[in-house]
Amino acid sequence: MVSAPYPTHGAHAPTPVEQPPLPVKLVIAGGFGVGKTTAVGAISEIRPLTTEAAITEVAAGVDDLTHTPGKTTTTVAMDFGCITIDPTLKVYLFGTPGQDRFGFMWDDVAEGALGGLVIVDTRRLDDCYAAVDYFEHRDIPFAVAVNAFDGEVEHDLDEVRWALDISEHVPLIVFDARKTGSVRDALLVVLEVALSRAELAAAN
Repeated sequence: MVSAPYPTHGAHAPTPVEQPPLPVKLVIAGGFGVGKTTAVGAISEIRPLTTEAAITEVAAGVDDLTHTPGKTTTTVAMDFGCITIDPTLKVYLFGTPGQDRFGFMWDDVAEGALGGLVIVDTRRLDDCYAAVDYFEHRDIPFAVAVNAFDGEVEHDLDEVRWALDISEHVPLIVFDARKTGSVRDALLVVLEVALSRAELAAAN
């Protein structure tokens, strides 16, 4: 009688090896005070790493605090957090600094990113042009999310798309950077855009 090389069932049967989730990098960008740090903090399953510095009198003279009078700190390098979407996918979030004077850091923060989420404050659309242009010029898939400050936005989405000259294929949504579920849904939109881009490239 020939014995089986190992039991096919029971306590000694080999157990499947669980694969770790696939790591994916996403960038959260936008102008000064639009809610990037808030969004990372709302969704991250770990305590987010932030590089917040106090806004000095000199910086206050440079950065427009008109619509964010209670803001006392600002990101000077990046924000970092992560969220496990499901057992197969873990998203690492990198938030860029919003001020133009820190723009030289964006390439380092965005290197290797699968996609980006550009957060927009409709009260200060001019501050968001740089982020939109950045992803367009580097051909990085992205979505634009209008942060609903106080539960409302100043302009409807068609007006925002026209004002920022956003292509029709770029998703434009409204979200609340303070709410976990809302941030998650916005990130899923970015992942969907990036996946569609990858599938299209593979087909060609």
